Amino acid sequence: MGSNKLLVNVGDKPMIRRSVEAVLASVARPVIVVTGHESEKVRSSLAGLIVTFIENPDYADGLSTSLRAGLATVPKTANGAIICLGDMPLVAGPQIDKLISAFNPIEHRTIIVPVHGGERGNPVLWGRQHFAEMAALKGDRGARELIAANSDEVIEVAMRSDTVLADFDTPESLARLNSV
Repeated sequence: MGSNKLLVNVGDKPMIRRSVEAVLASVARPVIVVTGHESEKVRSSLAGLIVTFIENPDYADGLSTSLRAGLATVPKTANGAIICLGDMPLVAGPQIDKLISAFNPIEHRTIIVPVHGGERGNPVLWGRQHFAEMAALKGDRGARELIAANSDEVIEVAMRSDTVLADFDTPESLARLNSV
């Protein structure tokens, strides 16, 4: 991209601020923000929001290192964590709440995935029993393979909006985002 896409304005706010504000509009707490590249600028763009910041000095080694850093910070009393991506500024608080409502470890509903039009998206809610497997991931990949390996624990939650599928990885996708 040539720049930190999380700091690109979407309308009048940086993308990361829009993403974090959506999480804060849900019942999910605490909200943990893992920073890496341009950490101080990211922190500055989130000024005034009630979040916990965790620095990932190994961010250049891939997404798995940020996942590991965030999971290590989840309070021991939490039954799970919603892994939200900073480049999904269109996901809304009520969508996150819908995922939380579907979560039930007693009934083995421990991986909650949003779905739109038959396609799985993000964010994904993970039960604590999956944290060790997630922390063992390496490189620049997320936990998608663990969804397949634990299919008996997966609950798909239908979403009316395709925003759970929309991330922004190219200058062209960012341009389309700002034209909406």
